[in-house]
Amino acid sequence: MAKKIVKVLKMELPGGEAKPGPKLASAGVNMAKFCTDFNAKTADRKGSVVPVIITAYEDKSYDFVIKTSPVAGLILKAAGLAKGSGNSKNIVGHISEAQCREIAEYKMPDLNANDIEAAMKIVEGSARQMGVVVDHN
Repeated sequence: MAKKIVKVLKMELPGGEAKPGPKLASAGVNMAKFCTDFNAKTADRKGSVVPVIITAYEDKSYDFVIKTSPVAGLILKAAGLAKGSGNSKNIVGHISEAQCREIAEYKMPDLNANDIEAAMKIVEGSARQMGVVVDHN
């Protein structure tokens, strides 16, 4: 028999460093156990924001699915910036075409793109919105 779902939460947590808190408490899951499980699975992603979808069940058990990090965070990391520009006309940084391809390849499972070139266009569009230029050689 299928377990009854109580809540489905979409959260963004620091990779390998999730801590119990009000958001997790609202899901009704065992926070200590979830944090241990999540941190073990995302230890290789310390310093990155990790989107996660948590499905909480009536019996206090849970499942979670880890997604790829948001494009904006990956672009900032590649460009060595703390934050993007509030105005896309204000250029605050640059990334190489190779870095753009790397981000696109990483994000491919979560992007609505048929090939790497289309994925790179999506990443480049996000970069442009943040005031980051992709340098084509």
